[in-house]
Amino acid sequence: MEQIIKTISIFLEDKYAKALVILGSALIIAWIVRFLYKIIFRNIVKKTKTKLDDEIVAAFSKPVFYTIALSGIIWSVRTLGLSDGVNFILSGILKTIIAFLWITAFFRTVSIILNWLGKSKGKYRFIQKKTIPLFDNTLKLIIIGGGTYFILLIWNVNLTAWLASAGIAGLAIGFAAKDTLANFFSGIFIMVDSPYNIGDFIVLDSGERGRVTMIGLRSTRVLTPDDIEITIPNAVIGNAKITNESGGPSEKHRVTISVGVAYGSDIDKVRKILNEIARKNVNVCDVPKQKVRFRAFGDSSLDFQLLCWIEKPASRGEVIDELNTAIYKTFNKQNIEIPFPQRDVHMKK
Repeated sequence: MEQIIKTISIFLEDKYAKALVILGSALIIAWIVRFLYKIIFRNIVKKTKTKLDDEIVAAFSKPVFYTIALSGIIWSVRTLGLSDGVNFILSGILKTIIAFLWITAFFRTVSIILNWLGKSKGKYRFIQKKTIPLFDNTLKLIIIGGGTYFILLIWNVNLTAWLASAGIAGLAIGFAAKDTLANFFSGIFIMVDSPYNIGDFIVLDSGERGRVTMIGLRSTRVLTPDDIEITIPNAVIGNAKITNESGGPSEKHRVTISVGVAYGSDIDKVRKILNEIARKNVNVCDVPKQKVRFRAFGDSSLDFQLLCWIEKPASRGEVIDELNTAIYKTFNKQNIEIPFPQRDVHMKK
């Protein structure tokens, strides 16, 4: 036994033999870890309901194996007694390869997670098909920045001057593109907060009304009933008061028709006619049911309002036209007068 130990000690005194033992041990450990990684972790994640963790575990399988193997190579090279310059270059190359492996693994993980979040409809409003490229590119830029930082540290590059230059450049770019950045961040907040969605009918505080056709990172586009498309910067619309006619528990929209009848008219008859007109219109919803309200005693008329609901805000103009036409024709047939302002002028001789 002592002879075996003595032989091993003599063998390990040789730097090449020692390097070979370290390299072989590292490879064996790497294979064992990879085997246990597949057996233990994959069996654990297979028990979950989603495939997200399976894909993440698979993404980090190779980096774990090659990190252990390449670390063994770096350690074995150091035992060979090579010059500092050669050691620095060889270890720098191998460490850079390790960094690239982990950067690639994080790239793949980001794509896997974002795709999974994008498929979880309704749970994460800010992760949508149109925002996935934004988050994907942003996170990958962060990973590249972090990876580049560690690679530069591996090669002993002084980062102070680089960071100072980057800070100055960032300030210059920020001042030059402040409007673009304001629109960009407002676009993100609009997507996250969702005050309106594509297809909704909105009314701007300036009075324009239309359907939202596109929500981008820089601007929002609205198509008006005149088929005119308005492009509004997100920084502007993000700070404006927006009325979403398609919001609420349903997309149904209430239409209000105001009409006055002459004093002396049969108000029960007026109420019945207005209800009948709304009931016969195919575009008026049965639920909620239409209502007629006697609102006020005007200067020259009894003021009524017909309140009814339609399925889509887009058809408001068409329905108002149909109801107004029917009310005017029916009142004429029923001899119900709609008063209008009149003036008597007396000429003094």
